[in-house]
Amino acid sequence: MATNGAAAGSGRKPESRLALVRRARRINRTLAETYPDAHCELNFVNPFELLVATVLSAQTTDKRVNLTTPALFHKYPTPEDLAAADPEDVELILKPLGFYRAKTKSVMGLSAALRDRFGGEVPGRLKDLVTLPGVGRKTANVVLGNAFDVPGITVDTHFGRLARRFAWTAETDPVKVEQEIGELIPRKDWTMLSHRLIWHGRRVCHSRRPACGACTLAHLCPSYGEGPTGEDEARKLVKEGPFS
Repeated sequence: MATNGAAAGSGRKPESRLALVRRARRINRTLAETYPDAHCELNFVNPFELLVATVLSAQTTDKRVNLTTPALFHKYPTPEDLAAADPEDVELILKPLGFYRAKTKSVMGLSAALRDRFGGEVPGRLKDLVTLPGVGRKTANVVLGNAFDVPGITVDTHFGRLARRFAWTAETDPVKVEQEIGELIPRKDWTMLSHRLIWHGRRVCHSRRPACGACTLAHLCPSYGEGPTGEDEARKLVKEGPFS
């Protein structure tokens, strides 16, 4: 059961489980209205491209990944092609992303695993995806939700931060966050909830100075006031997308 962070040390009346679930679902509905176009901001045309792009997005931006992957996929369009590549050639393409040697090892390793263990196809099950080099639950859920329409919660830094600010959870471990939020929000909404929280975190609910005074969730958020509450000041903090 999710820990009610709203009441801890704040002087607020403890929130019942039912009230927490209702508030969480209202937040989800409000975010759906605020970001009707929310989607994965990595460019891809098939599950393999999304898998590789998601692995490459670690410690860099989606925009930079999207600038880099066209050359990679043009030269190596299939797992078989990438697995057989010259590592130095792949490193040269991936160098703008940073950590390019480790990322080259990961994407070539997962490509070889796809070739050798899955017939060159990206598997559509979490338990299979997480056996691939460089693929954890977060990456697996991105692929499942956006390439296979299998609902999944993607706990990146934005999602975790907002879930704690909303007092949906007090956990910091991504797996525990995923489990607790999964108990609040219907399974069918998990993938879109992930997109909406990530979009809101990138645009409004920033880590250091959230734009509280410009937030559509102000009346539902127990952390309202962590950032400027004046509308004019808050509006200056809002970042316009897309971030792709």
